[in-house]
Amino acid sequence: MPRTAVVALGGNAITREGQSGTHSEQAANARAMAAAVCSLRDAGWQVVLVHGNGPQVGNLVIQQDEAAHEVPPLPLFCLDAMTEGQLGSLLTLALHEQAGDTLPGVVSVVTHVVVSPDDPAFTHPAKPIGPFLDREQADRLAAGGRWQVAEDAGRGYRRVVASPQPLDIVETEAIRALVDRGMIVTAAGGGGVPVVAEGRGYRGIDAVIDKDLAAQQLAQSLDAGALVLVTDVDQVLLDFGSPQQRPVTELTADEAQRHLDDGQFPEGSMGPKVRAAIGFVRGGGQAAVITSAQRAVRSLDGEPHPDDEVGTRIVAERVRLEGIS
Repeated sequence: MPRTAVVALGGNAITREGQSGTHSEQAANARAMAAAVCSLRDAGWQVVLVHGNGPQVGNLVIQQDEAAHEVPPLPLFCLDAMTEGQLGSLLTLALHEQAGDTLPGVVSVVTHVVVSPDDPAFTHPAKPIGPFLDREQADRLAAGGRWQVAEDAGRGYRRVVASPQPLDIVETEAIRALVDRGMIVTAAGGGGVPVVAEGRGYRGIDAVIDKDLAAQQLAQSLDAGALVLVTDVDQVLLDFGSPQQRPVTELTADEAQRHLDDGQFPEGSMGPKVRAAIGFVRGGGQAAVITSAQRAVRSLDGEPHPDDEVGTRIVAERVRLEGIS
């Protein structure tokens, strides 16, 4: 398989904080992400793109709820599939616009991700989706047990749903074949459509899988060389928000795990990215990078760069890589 990077973009990269999520806003943000993906491609990487869908699927749930008297609402796993198609189309068009006819192809794969029906996440929903709510809105929507709502990192209230651990990617071999053909592939969008094994096949189950953990699972399934977790900060910060706050450019998996255990990386922000990076490296991946889209290429090329030009790399051991293959 060619040198491959699995790149995970948050749903907030497509609907940014303070935006309402109009199509024109999402399209403009997708174009910015496409430019970063093409830079990785120009640097010699095959790219598999994974995107989040928290804002988009949450908004779609509200649309379904408000129109329930006219149109039967669909299960949450169906809405996962709908946003996977919508955002996959958005990114595909943006990539074609950015790269023109220089690409062999761009393909978006509706991806099903296997989870366990006994995952404890189903009894303890914690994944925030949709817009931020004030206390009055949250109380109203939670009334009667229709929604479960929780405060999200002090920024307001959001609906929370189950987010089980991904165990397997149903379409792995199809995605591998597309990458081998030189195509940019968007897959496991929004963490994929959660399914459980049943008989000879699968059935959907209501949840939203964390896209960083889905990207980790996909990267390991594809034997990818790198996992890139794109966020809106350039580097991971230790002691965030304190006078001792400081960026870090490289951590071993063990160091990252100690910081995670110490509560440095909350689940509502950097926690899932750090856990995904640790899991990828401990599973045999060469390096995971947490950074902004603009620093991704420099963080992977193995060349010496000033600390303020690269992101945070998580590796198995503290040895300098001569580029990641």
